[in-house]
Amino acid sequence: MGFARACSVALVGVDGVVVEVQADLEPGVAAFTLVGLPDKTLVESRDRVRAAVVNSGAAWPQKKLTVGLSPASVPKSGAGFDLAVAAAVLGAAEVVDPGAIADLVLIGELGLDGRVRPVRGILPAVLAAAEAGYRQVVVPQQCAAEAALVPDVSVLGVRSLRQLIAVLTDGVVPEEELPDPPGRPDPILAGLVLPGAGLGTGLAAGRSGQGDAADYPDLADVAGQHTARRALEVAAGGGHHLFLSGPPGAGKTMLAERLPWILPPLTRQDSVEVTAVHSVAGILPPGEPLVARPPYCAPHHSATMQSLVGGGNGVPRPGAVSLAHRGVLFLDEAAEFHSRALDALRQPLESGHVVIARAAGVVRLPARFLMVLAANPCPCGRHTLHGAGCECPPSVIRRYQGRLSGPLLDRVDLRVEVEPVTRSDLLGQGGRGESTAVVADRVREARDRAAVRLADTPWRLNSEVPGQELRTRWQAGPGALAQAERDLERGLLTARGLDRVLRVAWTVADLRGRDRPEALDVAVALELRTGIARGATLAAGAGP
Repeated sequence: MGFARACSVALVGVDGVVVEVQADLEPGVAAFTLVGLPDKTLVESRDRVRAAVVNSGAAWPQKKLTVGLSPASVPKSGAGFDLAVAAAVLGAAEVVDPGAIADLVLIGELGLDGRVRPVRGILPAVLAAAEAGYRQVVVPQQCAAEAALVPDVSVLGVRSLRQLIAVLTDGVVPEEELPDPPGRPDPILAGLVLPGAGLGTGLAAGRSGQGDAADYPDLADVAGQHTARRALEVAAGGGHHLFLSGPPGAGKTMLAERLPWILPPLTRQDSVEVTAVHSVAGILPPGEPLVARPPYCAPHHSATMQSLVGGGNGVPRPGAVSLAHRGVLFLDEAAEFHSRALDALRQPLESGHVVIARAAGVVRLPARFLMVLAANPCPCGRHTLHGAGCECPPSVIRRYQGRLSGPLLDRVDLRVEVEPVTRSDLLGQGGRGESTAVVADRVREARDRAAVRLADTPWRLNSEVPGQELRTRWQAGPGALAQAERDLERGLLTARGLDRVLRVAWTVADLRGRDRPEALDVAVALELRTGIARGATLAAGAGP
């Protein structure tokens, strides 16, 4: 009788649970039994592991083989357990030393020829192993760079089971053939990116942060729209949600696409969080192990509630709100989305995460994103244009605009009416606006001021600070809130709206280099919140 154990990791959302893979050999009719709540993909690993072991030059034990995955109560899915199962079987058969694999975490799929294929979710799996106290992991060579992002963990990347056996037996490690000729696609990488996973791609260079200024859209390309550009800068400076309303062709989509590029690069901790989500979702490009720029996610308006907040059959998968974590979620044609799907965003907008309960388990996914809504004023889009011939009945316009519920819009700090582009702006007679680089520098400086003020607090951005703290701990200048208080009494603002006006006012003050908001800063926040023109936005200027 032989017994051996190795370790692997089961992912539940973006959280991992270390699983002990136990192999037991007993005399009897040759059979292979796999227990421990495996799914269909994991059950099929019996055939993959057997063929991989034989084709790697090792003898398959002709005994009764039982492989158990513990804890048995945790659902286990995917082919990432293949490498650990093969190692445990070889340890039980004494092909390798059972003691050498007892505390080894192995993650990877096996091909029938013995090659180790990469799997999704390597980063969160290795993070879970490190938190559990494991310090040695074996992963596919193509994923070694992603696993190496976790500090204090020794990573071994292998291309085949033969290489792993040679390392464990102190033999000569064989060289595995690379794709020939050079440049030929490697079929092993096919499983890393899911088909149709373009939901979170948005901008190609936005993940790695590589490339020069010609690789991303420039804010200077937007003609006119001074108020909308100012709102975009405020949204980036304080992490405030933005609603752009206006006729087709006014530049709403152009503005939203340029928002990620004026956001500061992700911190190391944020990069790891974003990379973990994208790795699990299967949208992490091969060769780019770390996401350095804020992601940009722009789902189509036909997206379901599950695709927005997460879900699906079995263990819930990340949705658009998680793919946009620490980045931008852009909902173009927002009024065309299903109202239930939009209202499902209300909870993650407040909490910064989403909790999904399914029969297979409960998953908590990160969802701290900056939301941008864009919508036309009516179904034909010509309601606000003078002499454009809008024929939509008033009841249809009210019903169309009512698809964005009041509670959802109450969580949006900035609401801007995007006017049609004038001829002088379109032809460049008014001059080009500021470039992305100039605005991004100002946004970075504003966030630095906020970071100094919010040091030693649980908040990082002005949009996260509770209103009670802004009214007591960080107060505005004398008389600065007089106009906001009048709007509250007149019913133009709710209590939540007043708190959000204070947050925006602090962001405007940070952008202008002030120590605290003054009356003009609050007036800008009120104009951006209520949509009522007061002349304050342009009077405040673009910068300090």
